[in-house]
Amino acid sequence: MSTQNEIKVYGADWCPDCRRAKRLLDERQVQYAWVDIDKDREGEKFVLATNRGNRSIPTIVFGDGSILVEPSNPELLAKLS
Repeated sequence: MSTQNEIKVYGADWCPDCRRAKRLLDERQVQYAWVDIDKDREGEKFVLATNRGNRSIPTIVFGDGSILVEPSNPELLAKLS
């Protein structure tokens, strides 16, 4: 599994998909930075700009510049491997 430490997860604590993605990353001991878009206005602006004005979360940015939005567990695992 990749241990990219350049992963940023944009989300919110109330979001079940965000909690699921964080749990998967934590279980696999993948380092990432958490950006709570309810508390971080720049993070919220990034999510809105990336998702055509929608607050689609989690929005996960990888060190290679690729982005996954609301990925399923299999999609996220495939990206990490």
